[in-house]
Amino acid sequence: MDVHRSAAPDPQGEASALGVAVVGLGWMGRVHTQAYVRVRHHFPDVPRVPHLVVAADAVPGRAAAAAAQYGFARATEDWRAAVADPQVQAVSVTLPNDLHREVGAAVAQAGKHLWIEKPVGLTTDDAATVAAAVAAAGVQAAVGFNYRHAPAVDRAREIIAAGGIGQVTHARVRLFSDYAASPDGALTWRYERARGGSGVLGDLASHGIDLVRHLLGEVVAISADTAVFLTQRARPLAETTGHARGGGELGPVENDDYVGCLLRLASGARVVLEASRVAVGAQNDYGFEVHGTAGSLSWDFRRMGELLTSSGSAAQDQSVTTEFVGPAAGAYGAFQPGAANPMSYDDLKVVEAHAFLCSIADGVQRAAGLADAVRAQQVLDAAAESAAGGRWLAIGPD
Repeated sequence: MDVHRSAAPDPQGEASALGVAVVGLGWMGRVHTQAYVRVRHHFPDVPRVPHLVVAADAVPGRAAAAAAQYGFARATEDWRAAVADPQVQAVSVTLPNDLHREVGAAVAQAGKHLWIEKPVGLTTDDAATVAAAVAAAGVQAAVGFNYRHAPAVDRAREIIAAGGIGQVTHARVRLFSDYAASPDGALTWRYERARGGSGVLGDLASHGIDLVRHLLGEVVAISADTAVFLTQRARPLAETTGHARGGGELGPVENDDYVGCLLRLASGARVVLEASRVAVGAQNDYGFEVHGTAGSLSWDFRRMGELLTSSGSAAQDQSVTTEFVGPAAGAYGAFQPGAANPMSYDDLKVVEAHAFLCSIADGVQRAAGLADAVRAQQVLDAAAESAAGGRWLAIGPD
């Protein structure tokens, strides 16, 4: 069912205007929508100005509610109608993982720019199919690896690239969450292999792989172990958003709650990556520690604006300093006037939206792109294969 509210602003009527659709209006779809609304607040010179044209969601009433709340001109339960709309020039895809391939490729084939959430499908082949469609259409694409946009991560990357901690020797990356820790949590699509893919690998470890690649370079070999700790959940009694409780009959959890990986990088550095969705007492405990021959860096997402740094020639007993990143770090200055003023998760999506819109304007990739998604999926597929076979696996070039 389509709901029409008012005529959409004509994207052709303003040189910089860009008609957008959001497909999937759960939590992440709303974050994308809010990022489009806010982008000019923080980046007044953004070269393409988003106009909300179509909200699309198959759950009855959800798109209409989003249209009423945010000001989309139209609402529909059919994603195809959103993609085909002639006033839409860019589409955000925030659907369950099993739909990424079909919808993402369709967006590109329709000649529309694509902002799609990670991990872009269930497998490397899914991500590669979307990437091929984007390349063939000559449109721009961005992938939702938002943690790389934290200004402190920008600062860490700058320090590492400049040799500020010497040669990187080893690192740890963690992504611990308790969103699935309750045995009463509903058996949603996230826990089904056909719809949610590899579970915590695609959901959380994909972010970790992107951070490793963004900061330290390519992964060339992996050894992984995975586990399902809560093997059954109750099916939801109604459509859900987020992490609701169940109440229906029990069904099996088909994908992984936990993964631990050892990574070898092309540089020779070693990385320990660990992710859990059932870590009781850990709420969005995401971060990294990087050690080099002349220092170290560490970052905790929950203290997003802080970077712990150590550098110098002492080696032993070398002190650690807390750096509160400020306006010179990444996009921080677009949000806050001075160091130690906090930013938020949603701010990172505004940064991502800005990068996407700039890429549409000039064709230069800024945010993580589909090549990053394909490579992350290659590593995740290798992790799953390694865990199943209990062995190290080499990961070839792209």
